[in-house]
Amino acid sequence: MDNISRRAILSAGLGAGLVAAVPGAAFATSMADNSSIRSNPFLLGIASGEPWPDGFVIWTRLALDPLAEDGLGGMPSRKVAVAWEVAEDATMRKVVARGVEQASIQTAHSVHVELRGLRPGREYYYRFRTGRHISPVGRTLTSPARHETPSSLAMAFASCSQYEHGYFTAYSRLAQDHPDLVLHLGDYMYEYKKGSYVIGGGNPRDHQGPETSTLQGYRQRHAQYKSDADLQAAHAIAPWLVVWDDHEVDNNWADEVPENKDANQLNDTTERFRQRRTAAFQAYYENMPLRPSSVPAGFDMKIYRTIKWGQLANFHMMDTRQYRDDQLAGDGWKKNVTERLAEDRTITGETQEKWLLDGFKNSTQRWDILGQQVFFAERDRDKALDIDDVSMDGWDGYAASRRRITQGWVDANVRNAVVLTGDVHRNWANDLKVDYKDPASAVVGSELVCTSITSTGDGTGATTDSTMAWNPHLKFYNDNRGYVNTTITKDALTADFRTLDYVTTPGAPVSTKASFVIPDGIRGLQAK
Repeated sequence: MDNISRRAILSAGLGAGLVAAVPGAAFATSMADNSSIRSNPFLLGIASGEPWPDGFVIWTRLALDPLAEDGLGGMPSRKVAVAWEVAEDATMRKVVARGVEQASIQTAHSVHVELRGLRPGREYYYRFRTGRHISPVGRTLTSPARHETPSSLAMAFASCSQYEHGYFTAYSRLAQDHPDLVLHLGDYMYEYKKGSYVIGGGNPRDHQGPETSTLQGYRQRHAQYKSDADLQAAHAIAPWLVVWDDHEVDNNWADEVPENKDANQLNDTTERFRQRRTAAFQAYYENMPLRPSSVPAGFDMKIYRTIKWGQLANFHMMDTRQYRDDQLAGDGWKKNVTERLAEDRTITGETQEKWLLDGFKNSTQRWDILGQQVFFAERDRDKALDIDDVSMDGWDGYAASRRRITQGWVDANVRNAVVLTGDVHRNWANDLKVDYKDPASAVVGSELVCTSITSTGDGTGATTDSTMAWNPHLKFYNDNRGYVNTTITKDALTADFRTLDYVTTPGAPVSTKASFVIPDGIRGLQAK
């Protein structure tokens, strides 16, 4: 990124990652003249995602009143013309593409533009306009050409942003670190109503509306999150690759099984949960910079896909919720549940598993990176050799499924396998094996687990966990909030665990708690 572009972004005064709107006669097209839109409709910010060599998706959603109870943001029921343009510079003078989209009430006035025909491996800028209102300018990138190996990629990943548990300062710090790609591994928003998920000392802010179960509720909740300036800054700095975990729908859901099956609960039947999933998926697509190929079909929505970064890396973005078997033994941490070892249990479903294994076989990239949701390495809380105490929600509850995936990259001779994980609200760094019960089993990959942006509040700052003593493949632990920065080159992947000491008040500084290096072709983590 050149110094002029970087300076323009950092000095905009709208939060890290946002550039002030640049007036221009060429952008004042009458096709996007909506004179009845009297106030700024870009209150939910802008975003980009899904980079490929000749394009990406750019996104916005119009809202005049983001917290409107009907979930429609106070927008008129008619279609609204939204002009967009993409340029090679932050001042938007070197425009290379422009057009007009019709934002309609059927999709909550969201706009998805799928760009093609751009140059590979380039930095671009984009903005939107309707009437006299112009959005901030965002920065995005195309991925390198298929045959190219770029010198490096700055990739950050994050998860678990519970609005009520703190301020999204970590997102603005992430934006200030200027990644070229951001992976969000789930729990982008939470479904709970005010007062039902409270941290010690009380929540510093509250959700609006009831627990999300309807389309209007999910739309309103996404709008509340998207209204946050720190989150907007992180979206505006780089393209995102997103996958959901559970809270975008319902805590610990599994395929068509809700968390609560009691007849007195909100989502008590399969049919009601299908309706809830339909609503949640629709709102998720409306509010994320996803390709049209991810448009939901009722209560189904395909989000697993591979994004190639030239010959440097494959990003296999996974879905460990929609196709999994139900959690065993009522979910949670359980001891000696032998059914978890059953060969036919799956966390991915058969089709997604085949897609991933085929991806390993066909890979020519130096790094194969799995962007997924739940703890991958074995994590046994009981040190007794004849007792295992593991989470039924993570890959431990689907041990054969994990073994097939791990053995799959070993058999395919994947050069460097790295699993990225969210969900657990703590930082971890782990060596991966095919057989965790065999102390002599070789290390075959690495797992990097990011903590939460806010979920569970400030954290203790602890850097040890007792289970590490009898799980020697667990190499690092930390209980702070934050995110992970990585630098990926042909020679190594470096991971910096970026942490904040507090999130229950805004403005915390960020620092690096620990750093690890995964050298090319060498299995296992090395402390930096």
